Amino acid sequence: MPPRPQLKPRKRPSQARSKATVEAILVAAAQVFQRHGYVGATTDRIAERAGVSVGSLYQYFPNKDAILVALTERHINAGFALVRELLAEALNEAPPLERLLRQFVVAMIALHEQEPELHRVLFEEAPLPPSVRRQLRKRENEFATEVCAFLRAHPEARRHDAKATAYVVVHTVDALVHNFILHPPEGLGSDALTEEIVRMLLGHLTTNEAS
Repeated sequence: MPPRPQLKPRKRPSQARSKATVEAILVAAAQVFQRHGYVGATTDRIAERAGVSVGSLYQYFPNKDAILVALTERHINAGFALVRELLAEALNEAPPLERLLRQFVVAMIALHEQEPELHRVLFEEAPLPPSVRRQLRKRENEFATEVCAFLRAHPEARRHDAKATAYVVVHTVDALVHNFILHPPEGLGSDALTEEIVRMLLGHLTTNEAS
């Protein structure tokens, strides 16, 4: 079997200049992956786009897969930071459940719409290593735990098994939005999708299980 590629950065930037170089590489890499896809993206193209030498790129990343892993981790962290912030605000303000669900779905759509082609490369084209997929599952489980706590505290949510419901809510919205952005169905807009998801979740969350 061929040796597994190194997927971790060679070194972490500490100086302002080196941090700026790494940031330029990651920004350029996102653009190159979006334009050329996983197969067509090369370290030469990324370095040229970033305005650095290939040697400078290799000081920080051993190959394009390591860059891709860094981009994926950044994408995951940004997404969960967004929804976590939304949940924190909801816990403080206690908005009506329908309004919160709509905000959540709109935020998820906006997140996926930012760089849809990059999202496609990261999660449908690239051979992400198991460590990254484990990190994604871990963050999803953390998020589901936070949603579970919110459901238990919200007076409109009537599901008794909040843990199972939170898991279903998180993975249902993520799957629906992911497929809508990357494989948009003809004649269906984001507003219509949002309302349909909200109706579905609201009906599920407010139905009394005894009825």
